[in-house]
Amino acid sequence: MQYNVPANPCRVETRVSNSRFITTIRRTDSVKDAQAFIREMRSETPDANHHVYAYKIGYPPSVSEGMSDDGEPSGTSGPPILAVLRGTDIGDTAVVVTRYFGGTKLGTGGLVAAYTKATQNAFAELAIERKVERIHCLISYPYQLHQTIAMLLSAHEVLTEQEEFGADVSLCVQVPVETLEVFRQAVADASAGTVDVIPIDD
Repeated sequence: MQYNVPANPCRVETRVSNSRFITTIRRTDSVKDAQAFIREMRSETPDANHHVYAYKIGYPPSVSEGMSDDGEPSGTSGPPILAVLRGTDIGDTAVVVTRYFGGTKLGTGGLVAAYTKATQNAFAELAIERKVERIHCLISYPYQLHQTIAMLLSAHEVLTEQEEFGADVSLCVQVPVETLEVFRQAVADASAGTVDVIPIDD
């Protein structure tokens, strides 16, 4: 499955009636990653009044969600953030809105509007990319094929994780699952059948 995810972390500040709402969005690939991100935001700004959050891991129909008002009146902050997140075509995303109280109480409706606006403002600035499911593979080939293999890696959007240069060149790579067989065939054709791409994931 391919779907949109945050390309880079994003942070945007929104001011409402002297309160500062600092929204940070980050890609999180699991609930554990989201929880670690939330802890990191709390540690980064321990003097803030609230660290309200919501996250959406995965993509419909398989989604894990979570949220917290973090001391704000129930339903005024976490649910609005999650509602904005649900309305995006993005998965594997956590949002933390850090609030510094400015002295003016906003009321229930004002809080809902403020947290909604703060979240929308951040998503408007967020860069996204496609998440591509990949499989780890090993490739070993003689040095004279190095240029050819490098071109095939680039052409098929294969990511190189590790290189070893011994008697032959050995690579640990991540290949898009959808194009694995096409890539394997291209490598076989380029090497006259002497080089194979060996999946190592279960």
